[in-house]
Amino acid sequence: MNLFEFTYCGNYNRQIEKLSRMSPEKWSFGDTNDNGILKGYLENTFKRLYEEEKVVEKKEYAIFHTGLFNRYYQPIYAYFVPNLVPDRQNWYLDGFYTDYSLLKAKITELPERASYVENPSDLVFDTNLPIVPQYEHIFGDEENAQRLPENVRSSGMRLQLFDGALRQTRRILESDYKAAIPQYYNHTIQLLLPICLQNSGVPDLALACVKTPDGSKYLGRTCLTLRMAYHNARLLARMDGSWLKA
Repeated sequence: MNLFEFTYCGNYNRQIEKLSRMSPEKWSFGDTNDNGILKGYLENTFKRLYEEEKVVEKKEYAIFHTGLFNRYYQPIYAYFVPNLVPDRQNWYLDGFYTDYSLLKAKITELPERASYVENPSDLVFDTNLPIVPQYEHIFGDEENAQRLPENVRSSGMRLQLFDGALRQTRRILESDYKAAIPQYYNHTIQLLLPICLQNSGVPDLALACVKTPDGSKYLGRTCLTLRMAYHNARLLARMDGSWLKA
């Protein structure tokens, strides 16, 4: 179930703007002010919480943990009241509130955050393992190929350019293992690696990697645009100070 099947959100943009002020960070890409990152975060967080049965539904209200915190590190919850409009969603988004506000209103059953990680070691890149890119997908799939910079995509040396960028990526990871950023995708944890194809130290793409079942190497399954990667990675943590920027 998605968020909009679950609830009528009223003036959704106004509600999201309120949430962005409660938990301030860069929630829009570039110079826009649409809170697109926050909307994607909230909607994907809800999907995961619903899968985990962590959305609390009572007769009088429904509630879930957004996974966000205010500037005082108090958790923020989405709170819903029954929708009075017949033949519509069961719930209406009343707003976003801290645990203090809800406890003060005598709402004591506060749900847990979404859970994504079973094995914490999945969050750390093992620099001893090789990376095997899926070039048939990166170059051969039209949608994926369009994510490459145009001058790389049209070059007869694109394989060599990519291999050279990947060697630089390994050096980056050897100097700072935190450069591999975890993302949650398709019910698995993957690691996003910066791929600098045009300028040294300036990522153009993120290579999504996952360990083989025997744990002997990483498979570089696909390249993501930096926006796609940011959306996926933000489900797990803030991107402050990382190479992945909004």
